[in-house]
Amino acid sequence: MPAQILLNILIAVLWASFQDEEGIYVTTLMTGYVIGLVLIFSFRRFFPKEFYLWKLWSITKLLFIFIRELVSSSILVIRQILRPRLNITPGIFKLETELSTDWEITFLAMLLMLTPGSVVMEVSAEGNVLYIHAMDIPESQNKVIATKNSFEQAIMEVTR
Repeated sequence: MPAQILLNILIAVLWASFQDEEGIYVTTLMTGYVIGLVLIFSFRRFFPKEFYLWKLWSITKLLFIFIRELVSSSILVIRQILRPRLNITPGIFKLETELSTDWEITFLAMLLMLTPGSVVMEVSAEGNVLYIHAMDIPESQNKVIATKNSFEQAIMEVTR
């Protein structure tokens, strides 16, 4: 992926330098970048990795999934806090994951901990089970399981 990005930037710079203009303009660079995208996409079978825009799209999608989950879990926590009477049942539950590498599991744990109302307390030695403390087990457990599924899919798209 980095090689494709650097090649695309090189094509854009070459395109801008070969134009008969007094200076280098952003529009000329952008035109060269788009031409580079088309060239790299056309010759993508000669690269060992997939076309880099697919990976950038996956990263962007993961970011938007995280933002969506952060907002929805924050609303859940705010609703719990603003209730006249605190009615929560905190607890710990076990969550199995399909992710295999240490990086993927760490990234999932961090994303789950950044969403309010849940904390990953421990990861099993095998790395396929997360132990999570939730603020309100009935509500939070279902929310964390749904979040985990969407995060897992997006993380696998980014890393594999």
